[in-house]
Amino acid sequence: MKKNAIILGIESSCDETAAAILEESDQGVPNLLSNIVSSQEEIHKKFGGVVPELAARSHIDKIDLIVNKAIKESGKKLNDIDAIAVTAGPGLIVCLSVGLNFAKALAMSLKKPFIVVNHLEGHALSPKIVTDLKYPYLLLLISGGHSQYLAVKNLGKYKRLGTTIDDALGEAFDKTAKLLGIKFPGGPFIEKYAIKGNQNKFVLPKPIINKGGCNLSFAGLKTAVLKISKILKNKQDKYDLAASFQKTIEEILNKKTKIAFDEFKKISSKKNNIFVIAGGVAANKKIRDNLEKLSFKENFKPVFPPQNLCGDNAAMIAMVGLEKFKMKKFNNLDYPAKPRWPLDENASFLKGSGIKY
Repeated sequence: MKKNAIILGIESSCDETAAAILEESDQGVPNLLSNIVSSQEEIHKKFGGVVPELAARSHIDKIDLIVNKAIKESGKKLNDIDAIAVTAGPGLIVCLSVGLNFAKALAMSLKKPFIVVNHLEGHALSPKIVTDLKYPYLLLLISGGHSQYLAVKNLGKYKRLGTTIDDALGEAFDKTAKLLGIKFPGGPFIEKYAIKGNQNKFVLPKPIINKGGCNLSFAGLKTAVLKISKILKNKQDKYDLAASFQKTIEEILNKKTKIAFDEFKKISSKKNNIFVIAGGVAANKKIRDNLEKLSFKENFKPVFPPQNLCGDNAAMIAMVGLEKFKMKKFNNLDYPAKPRWPLDENASFLKGSGIKY
């Protein structure tokens, strides 16, 4: 009888120290035995953003505890683990190095396969933890550091259809929240403010909305929010600005996603197309609802990870690790941390002045 593989996933790319145990299943959808995420919110709150040195120090302090907790909660023993999967990039190099070095030491001591994972690929495959998702599919990855449309052809095979030419959507949410006086991380609170506001109060720009294919831009929108934030008079004005910002984002994503659908159809032969929305911003309920309606209207099946798997976590790293383990895609222990690691290695770098999109 074949033993189902058990994978330990480790994530430390930014300000979450995370570990998870995932077990292969005969039914196609794996069993998530444990998923521990330790946030550093309190550490970085007073600085209004992530401080790399403090983040790395916190990872060093916690990683052994978090991994042991994940193993204990899984009901498995250390020797039951068949492979160690860890985020090698992209992310903050001082943070990546903590998880990477811990995973290397563990793999070496246990004499188990060592598997490096692209953090973005973790988000791309995150719905596979709870659903039997089949390739190919269209992915919208929206997080604090990344915003892009990708055709996911297979494990390790991606074609970028569009990306942000400046700021990531999650960053725009966090910066807007900061301007409204919401403490870091404020992005998730924008939606709560928006519920109380008038979404038509402020007219905000939609950069490159009618050009650039399904590329995105949020810098101009952020600048407009900054200017308006200086003339707000009361709490209701803040609610109105949050609502107007949320509405503008929904309109941008609606327009750009339609274009991405058309682009994806050109390279996909499937009749029943799938649209996966993943990353931290995918937890925004209003965005989820709007993209779901658009998907059904355009004959795409929308798929979201559960909300607890939208943000950074180790379960998605273990998921990629399991896929690679089954294909015997292992790595050497001298594999370096990669602060920049695009899923589509052939795609042009679209950031900076004078770019052509």
